[in-house]
Amino acid sequence: MRVTVRLFARLREAAGRPAWPLDLPDGATVSDVWQAVVGAHPALEPFGAALSAAVNAEFARMSARVHDGDEVAFLPPVSGGAADDESVTQ
Repeated sequence: MRVTVRLFARLREAAGRPAWPLDLPDGATVSDVWQAVVGAHPALEPFGAALSAAVNAEFARMSARVHDGDEVAFLPPVSGGAADDESVTQ
């Protein structure tokens, strides 16, 4: 089967490409997709412990099965954000 891998933010930068097709055996999981991605781009391995995954734009567990034609996206953890009201000074 063939899926499309999409990487975002630091993952895309580390891999040097945002997306590509990937052939996998039937019954593969999101985890199998990630392992194939890391095999092609070893610099991504450290991100594996804290990334999020989505299949067809829906968040998915690493154990979720993927199917032919699926889009599997990986997103690194996000840091920062808005401060709470108490820490904002005017």
